[in-house]
Amino acid sequence: MASRYAIGPGIGVARLGNSPEQFYLEPDRTGGLPVACDAHGNVETAAGKPASVRHFKDALGRVKRQGAYYRIFEIADDGSSREVTLDDPQVQSITWTVHLANKKACWYQFSGLEGNLLYGAGNSYAAQQVALRNPDISGTDARRKLIIDPGPRTVSGRRQHAAIDQASSGGYAFASWPPAVVYGDQITSLGDALTDDAGRLIVLGGFGRSGGDTSITSFAGANSWHDDISDGPVVCTVTLKDGTVIELQAWCLVGSPKFAPEVENIVTLDDTMYDTAVRCLGADPAIYANGAFNTAFAPNFERDILPILQRPGGYRWVANTPSMNSVSPPPFDPRDKSDATKGLRAAYLALFRVPSPENAIGPAANTLFTAHGFPMMPLNSGSNSVFNQKDLIDKFLTLTETQYFFLSQWAAGQFDTAPPPPADPVTALTAASTGNCVGGPFCPGIEVTWSTRNPNLYTAYGQIRQRHPIDYYNSNGLSPTEDETAAPLGCEPGDLTKRMAIPWQADFFQCSIQYINFTDPAQNKGDGIPTPPTYYAYWWPPQSPWQVITGDLGIDAQAQAGTPAGFQVMFTRGINTFAQMIDYWHYMGFLVNQNTAPYGQHFPYIVEQERNHAAFIAAAVAVGDASNVITGADQNFANAWFLPTPVPTPGPQANAAVALAAGGRTQPTHRRAGSAVTFASSRTHGRLEG
Repeated sequence: MASRYAIGPGIGVARLGNSPEQFYLEPDRTGGLPVACDAHGNVETAAGKPASVRHFKDALGRVKRQGAYYRIFEIADDGSSREVTLDDPQVQSITWTVHLANKKACWYQFSGLEGNLLYGAGNSYAAQQVALRNPDISGTDARRKLIIDPGPRTVSGRRQHAAIDQASSGGYAFASWPPAVVYGDQITSLGDALTDDAGRLIVLGGFGRSGGDTSITSFAGANSWHDDISDGPVVCTVTLKDGTVIELQAWCLVGSPKFAPEVENIVTLDDTMYDTAVRCLGADPAIYANGAFNTAFAPNFERDILPILQRPGGYRWVANTPSMNSVSPPPFDPRDKSDATKGLRAAYLALFRVPSPENAIGPAANTLFTAHGFPMMPLNSGSNSVFNQKDLIDKFLTLTETQYFFLSQWAAGQFDTAPPPPADPVTALTAASTGNCVGGPFCPGIEVTWSTRNPNLYTAYGQIRQRHPIDYYNSNGLSPTEDETAAPLGCEPGDLTKRMAIPWQADFFQCSIQYINFTDPAQNKGDGIPTPPTYYAYWWPPQSPWQVITGDLGIDAQAQAGTPAGFQVMFTRGINTFAQMIDYWHYMGFLVNQNTAPYGQHFPYIVEQERNHAAFIAAAVAVGDASNVITGADQNFANAWFLPTPVPTPGPQANAAVALAAGGRTQPTHRRAGSAVTFASSRTHGRLEG
């Protein structure tokens, strides 16, 4: 029987963390917890199944890194499959090569949807006169040095390790690393590559470090800055004992931590890539062919419809979304395809905006309410609710065209309620890996941006087109100028992430919610602020939460937190500046389902845990009356959190469980319970840029 070999996932996702040793493996399903492993990347088990991670920080309060986890599969024509490892008697050797890079500093400034060639050649960076980052540095060689490029790393065999750092880059002619910086940390590592006991590959990303020489005033970041986000190809050579040599390819994407791992985005990166593959790459002609969707196709309810119905309601754990909560899940049996629910299904579909083709922005993207006054879904910002760019204003998120087609078929009663057929392991793992990333809105996004909607990036669903063989870069280095979206030539290391904010903490700090004008399709802002009237919408709360529920149950923990359990609070409370987010992002907590009973996933109670409370002063802020005069007889108090200023010097930590480490530095506990604090001024905590 004929068969093929492939790496699963086709795109693996690693995530930053500042713990120098501890890590875990990426989830094996969308909305799943990551997988626990030992120090060599071997999967830990519980009751015969992979064990889930429930603690995301080490004993010193440092965030563990997430490893992208690559396996090799042989898939037969009949759909059966098996994993191939060094334990296979037919296998002589397995060799992995990884080439991660960060191209952010050599690319263009982020400018909304300008530069996106899906809107036509006239929207190129040059035509729109978008400035380069670090424009004072010119010439190919000089701008190439803006790239963080450690060169490729190779591991082969069992329990092998290769650091992807500056110290090990000496054999690569084009190695480049940022110099010492004024603010933050100098970048000297993009991570590690290692193999487990059977020769599987784990790729770990960087440590969440960022550094630069200028102040940051924008969500897009600033010139002179670098961070340790990265991406690049993964290549595997499998040599069989009969002499057969098999060459395989995949990709690695390194993103920021996902602080709410069990909460799913309404539009995931998997949804975006699948939509592109269906409409542009012929991935499934039964769904889409000859430029149109097939209305005879019956989507599978569990696989294609149920996620769209359930995800909006999941936002209640990371944002305040009462309108979406009222319709997710639907208040009727969505599996009923009879005439009894036909009207309800049609009414439900009408709550969702109609997506426009990729080369245009339709009126629904700038529409807030239905004709009957209900806020349309999804209640996320669009990919441009920030800039006043002619013909490129995209105020509110829509489903992908394929998602909307599936939902339309469901509304028409054209869907299948049988259990979905199993996917092959490569497809399933790719969908899980990218299903836990943001697929919209893209302004620029969290892990990646709008370039991932461009079919030129792919050879097939979940397969990034590689620009050159990895050996090519040993002789030529990386290009600082080539636009991988312009033609189907492929991506170089660093291309998927080069359009993202630099540093990533700038966008993460400022972009959780957006005040969006909903009356003028031609304008987002006037005099630098959202033009009234505005509506309160979210960016990507599963990745960057806004409001969360406190989960501290002990007396001491609540004393440090300054709140009871079950209290709704701002996720980033106490981190009030770009600089604080850059230095102390790892103080924030993770959101995990506290219900661990059988079937607990059906009755979730997702609360905050592992926040480094000892870092912050929990206080009551005195607020005066309308004249802003505060007296002893006229006070209102509101909860507030602050990082001490100046930041305490290193010293002993009273509570080792919440020790505060940044680059190995620890800080003592500081808290003033019940104190009254006043300010002369403060920044609005509503972060209004994307």
